[in-house]
Amino acid sequence: MSSGFVHLHVHTEYSLLDGAARISELVQRAKELGQPAIAITDHGVMYGVIDFYKAAKKEGIKPVIGCEVYMATRTRFDRKPKLDDSQYHLVLLAANETGYHNLIKLVSQSFIEGFYYRPRVDWELLEQYNEGLIVLSACLGGQIPTLLLDGLYEEAKAVVLRMQSIFGKENFFLELQEHGLPEQRRVNEALVTLHQETGAPLVITNDTHYVKAEDHEAHDVLLCIQTGKTVHDENRMRFVPEFHLKSAQELANMFYYLEPEIVAEAMENTVTIADRCQVDFEFGVSRLPVYPVPEGFTPESYLRHQVKTRLPSRYPNPTEEVWERVNYELSVIESMGFASYFLIVADFIDYAHKNKIPVGIGRGSGAASVVAYILGITGLDPLPYSLIFERFLNVERVSLPDFDTDFCNERRGEVIEYVSRKYGEENVCQIITFGTLRAKAAIRDVARALGLSFQEGDRVAKLIPNKLGITIDEALAEVPELQEAYQQDEQTRKLIDIGRALEGLPRHASVHAAAVVISPEPLTNLVPLAKNGDVITTQFPMNTIEELGLLKMDFLGLTTLTIIDDALKEIERNQGQTIDLTKQGFNDPAVYELLSSGETLGVFQLEGGGMRDFMRQLKPSTFEDIIAGISLFRPGPMDQIPKYIENKHNPDKIRYAHPLLEPILNVTYGCLVYQEQVQQIARSMAGYSLGRADLLRRAMGKKKPEVMKQERQMFVDGLVDENGQVVIPGAKRMGVPEEVAHQVFDEIAEFAKYAFNKAHAACYAVLAYRTAWLKVHYPREFMAAMLSAVANDSDKVHTYTEECQRLGIQIIAPDVNISRAKFTATGDKIAFGLAAIKNVGAAAVDAIVSEREANGRFTSLFDFCRRVDSRVVNKRVLESLIKCGAFASTGANRAQLLAILDDCLEKAAL
Repeated sequence: MSSGFVHLHVHTEYSLLDGAARISELVQRAKELGQPAIAITDHGVMYGVIDFYKAAKKEGIKPVIGCEVYMATRTRFDRKPKLDDSQYHLVLLAANETGYHNLIKLVSQSFIEGFYYRPRVDWELLEQYNEGLIVLSACLGGQIPTLLLDGLYEEAKAVVLRMQSIFGKENFFLELQEHGLPEQRRVNEALVTLHQETGAPLVITNDTHYVKAEDHEAHDVLLCIQTGKTVHDENRMRFVPEFHLKSAQELANMFYYLEPEIVAEAMENTVTIADRCQVDFEFGVSRLPVYPVPEGFTPESYLRHQVKTRLPSRYPNPTEEVWERVNYELSVIESMGFASYFLIVADFIDYAHKNKIPVGIGRGSGAASVVAYILGITGLDPLPYSLIFERFLNVERVSLPDFDTDFCNERRGEVIEYVSRKYGEENVCQIITFGTLRAKAAIRDVARALGLSFQEGDRVAKLIPNKLGITIDEALAEVPELQEAYQQDEQTRKLIDIGRALEGLPRHASVHAAAVVISPEPLTNLVPLAKNGDVITTQFPMNTIEELGLLKMDFLGLTTLTIIDDALKEIERNQGQTIDLTKQGFNDPAVYELLSSGETLGVFQLEGGGMRDFMRQLKPSTFEDIIAGISLFRPGPMDQIPKYIENKHNPDKIRYAHPLLEPILNVTYGCLVYQEQVQQIARSMAGYSLGRADLLRRAMGKKKPEVMKQERQMFVDGLVDENGQVVIPGAKRMGVPEEVAHQVFDEIAEFAKYAFNKAHAACYAVLAYRTAWLKVHYPREFMAAMLSAVANDSDKVHTYTEECQRLGIQIIAPDVNISRAKFTATGDKIAFGLAAIKNVGAAAVDAIVSEREANGRFTSLFDFCRRVDSRVVNKRVLESLIKCGAFASTGANRAQLLAILDDCLEKAAL
């Protein structure tokens, strides 16, 4: 008997084996047990395939890629209750690349076409995508075991023969499992008979839901959480304690009732299957879509053409610095093969601009690109603010560029639809994301499953600090009271131990709020797809999508863009003025006066209580102050706030460790604030290239002692290659005293772990400035837009209503002769929006406003009923409008109107 075997397991449903850390633990255990290979077979999905592949390769275990699919009882299109809501299991393993591609097509189609309670395949799909697959008959939930348990041997035999005809006799295996369930012995003995009659080979597998036998209790609690039961419920779903990883000998011993030669052959077949399965993934190779350029152009030449054409609109009189930067960036973009990427992003942003969909200034390091600025991808010139291109693209650190783009929250979907049309709906879809069970939630869920009272679970959960991402182990180390409860109370110890076992498990899958993948070919050729509601998503999360070289774009919805757009439309409608915010600059004293007052409710990024206090103390006077404020007000950089404020108001107190630091730190009054400053210091003081300086910054953020020691030596002493050529001069060669070099290295090393990206802060500072400018100069229109944005949040409506009162702006009740869908600036007042009234939908509002604009004010309730379509604005809508006073401008009171409503509707219908 072979000492190793393929191990089949399920890890997304009713399992403790979900997530990269759990998969890694499983693979490490397999290595301890001497297993040469493992197969992953999720229930209907392939979520963990890539994590599993990488973990197995790291430990020297052969990864076998597969999926335990659901087989429809009839066809994948049938959806009859109590008939098609049950399914059979079937295990599919990819023998080669063709098999993997067929597997992901099957899994994708099971969601896209076959979903009914579960994602389902059928015989037709199996016949269509059969090549390169090895098939196992599955557990007791498989069709063949089910038929055998029902005493339908001939029907089970017919299924075996059909499987053999589709996949080939050598590719269909009868699967023997043994977990101590009485049904399994009956099925296994019948499977041996089927093997003898059909020639279908046998294979022994072990269905695993947790790594070690002692994990059974935690798994049992997980089942209770997932099914809404407690451990005290007698009729709940439960597993026998045999679903852990076993050694080959342990597993073979479970089949003592079968002939030894049968067991030996079935065990050997696991190794045979593993040897036949040869699927590998290629990481880091770009699979970018090619932008469709005009005839006669390549993506590279067309990008240069676009930059040359558009450059005068951004730089009417380009300096030598501009030309040098443009040519340098283009050379890097071309050498890294990213010309199509820039053209793709520029194209969909152009679409947004042409269709008047508000687009953000930019976000993240991409705003440091002059080429992106010229193409309209970003909206802030990076040169005046020393934004570093190498922070975005770096030939010394090859990785995909990443433009994250903000769009108006209400119209973001239009841009995604445009991209889908342009590159093919089959090539574009949104990306999945997973919510995980965090420390506090794990404790509360476990407490419920154990049958403890809410108060008992809540007591322990509240001892865990409210710190983002904190684990139970970290809480035990930090909180003496929690540690004491754990050591002294057996019930608390059990609660915490099981909570630790479940902590970090995925709780649910959903659609990522922003991430979209664009592929050069149909996505089902490359990744498995799933369905979340009506939205098709990838089954791999965005990090995996990027690892596979696919283009991931973030289309983010930003409410502030909607607010600015609504405010500008209100200004034009209410005051007849068309405002172009791009021409306002950043030097309005009134804006800085507002920011310094701290009265910044509604101002993007600057309206929180702590930030308002910071602004009052800082008294910002330049745009650089706004950028710094946004960067500093976060954990870590906050430590620099007192020094920043002190140095701003007392410039004579600014000190630089070396004169080379002054031109880098003078914009932040001698304080380290930005990641870019770390790069600039490394270049100026130690002779690094900006690309190599970015690698230094990243290394400092990771804080690995051995790496930091090497980086310190390079920073101080430099780096010389084997030919004696100076690669990095080092601070000493640059004339910096050694002790100063060490001092500066210590400072930037400490700071780099929480330094902020200036390019991102600068773009958001633009939105902060513009919202402040609107609040200063057009407060009614701006506050109307703010109220519209928060109309569904009563607490925020109250907050901004109070702000309107402070500003002396009166808010009047909704009125059919004044109001629109949203809050409306009318003269020196703001009218409540009709869409905020209960029972009044968008169609009713559109009917009211369009009729009023076409034919004038409504003079009475009867006039209203006569003119507005009663199929859209029905009696229920009218009652809501009357009760909130929306007919006050007609001169009648609410009681009178309600009394005559039926009569008005009746007469209007004549």
